[in-house]
Amino acid sequence: MMQKILLIILGIFMCNLASAQKNDAYIDTIKLYQKNYINTHDVIKKKQDLKYFRFFPISSKYNVFCKFEKINDTAGFTMKTSANTLQHYFKYGRLNFVLDGKDYHLYVYQSSELMKTEKYKDYLFVPFTDASTGDESYGSGRYLDFSITDIKNNTLYLDFNKAYNPSCAYATGFHCPIPPKENLLTVAINAGEKNFGKGH
Repeated sequence: MMQKILLIILGIFMCNLASAQKNDAYIDTIKLYQKNYINTHDVIKKKQDLKYFRFFPISSKYNVFCKFEKINDTAGFTMKTSANTLQHYFKYGRLNFVLDGKDYHLYVYQSSELMKTEKYKDYLFVPFTDASTGDESYGSGRYLDFSITDIKNNTLYLDFNKAYNPSCAYATGFHCPIPPKENLLTVAINAGEKNFGKGH
């Protein structure tokens, strides 16, 4: 009897250890992603300004499993930008996921302009706002992106730890798409990039 109990305890310990190691590996992967993001940034290139990048603590709970619903949008719509211009997008699909026991969704868009290029023809775009927007995260929302090929069997992991700020968070003169109201999340997404620590 005692031997059986010890085996159960050992099994639980090994499972917990494996889970901790997996989580550590995930955190290391995101840290590397953030480092590469900073070092190859399109707007902030001065070494002395790199220290102003800030991120929420990394948490695997924000790497959410999504069910994907395809939307056949042949007309598209115009998305407003920070420069008061319009950009044409197609609604490609909807991502449904659960966070902290509650159901949420985000729409996925495809740029009609980028679809014309070989490099970005499969590029998908998820601009969003959440309850942290305008507080700890950028006031006009943040972005996520991925490729059509990342969707497998109508499922996808959407990692909010990779959420990033639009270019207009760092400098003026950009035409940054403003997330549509349908992509407002009522929950605070305390993951990914925070407000840049230096004004412009």
